Amino acid sequence: MAGIPMRNGGPAARIAVVPGDGIGKEVTPEAVKVIRAATMSARRPIEFVEFDWGAEKYLREGVTLPEGAVEMLRDEFDAILFGALGDPRVPSNQHAADILLGLRFKLDLYVNARPVELFHDRLTPLRDRKEADVKFMVFRENTEGLYVGIGGFFKKGTADEIAVQEDVNSRKGVERIIRHAFEYARKQGLKRVCMSDKSNAMTFAHDLWQRVFKEVRQEYADLESRHLYIDTLAMEVVRDPRQFDVIVTCNLFGDIISDLGAQLAGGLGLAPSGNIHPGKTSLFEPVHGSAPDIAGKGIANPVAQIWSGAMMLEHLGEKRAAHAVEQAIFRVIARRDPLTPDVGGKARTQNMGEAIAAEVSAVATLA
Repeated sequence: MAGIPMRNGGPAARIAVVPGDGIGKEVTPEAVKVIRAATMSARRPIEFVEFDWGAEKYLREGVTLPEGAVEMLRDEFDAILFGALGDPRVPSNQHAADILLGLRFKLDLYVNARPVELFHDRLTPLRDRKEADVKFMVFRENTEGLYVGIGGFFKKGTADEIAVQEDVNSRKGVERIIRHAFEYARKQGLKRVCMSDKSNAMTFAHDLWQRVFKEVRQEYADLESRHLYIDTLAMEVVRDPRQFDVIVTCNLFGDIISDLGAQLAGGLGLAPSGNIHPGKTSLFEPVHGSAPDIAGKGIANPVAQIWSGAMMLEHLGEKRAAHAVEQAIFRVIARRDPLTPDVGGKARTQNMGEAIAAEVSAVATLA
């Protein structure tokens, strides 16, 4: 592209930055700061372009996703670094649904990747667990299920009201997320894949998950694979998280089980995610949301957003930079300074972000 800086003969990676609402506006600048530090010597430069999509724009202009935004992101950007959406002034949360779910669906970001990793044993509510005991990946199907918004009301607002919500599952959608989970496990040298559903109650939708899983697993005989109902999985993740490497499930269950995993690893302030279509423009965001109760106080934990940035770097092929960011997070948390209040410290968001950015250089020097 004309006008884009070059390094080592390659064009810059263009990143769309959408801080959004609430604490998204506080943690996103820290992630950008860390990514810049991590990519000083990367094989190609990073170019950030910020967009003001969020509650303020919606309330001011009535605009959620501007016309042509999806096509622009798809054609002109390599990835999207996303903050958070949600504002009490928009009780319907219409702007959040239009922007975030709109991008997931319209960019076909069918993989929601949510790593669960314990940075220090003092952060987990589980007794006698070490860092290596809580480390697994949740893959959530990201474009189907109950989130497609198919349904309606009958006699709304009356004593006879009926509400219907449709759960949509396609053969294509189920197979590609299950196959992605197996491929990830194999490439990462992991051994175990667990598929979770509720096929004993959802006898049509999750019968499809059962049949596809049984077919696909035959192609990965080198991996241990098993099925657990979602309620059993929730119990087992708490009882013994060591037994899991990769978990793959539907949209709703993936949302829930990854939040449970995040709490086992120290809370939502440490939980990243990637909304991914392999090889295409993908979106990376923290799990925690806009947290209006602490927005503006400068105490939000930036780690989830920073780690989401590391996942973005991995997606862009900058594995060394991604590793440097992850190790920098480990080192700051291990020395317990500076930490935000949610993980036992008194530092502000900016202090923790600056410390991680500084640590990135030290990690890179040792690499």
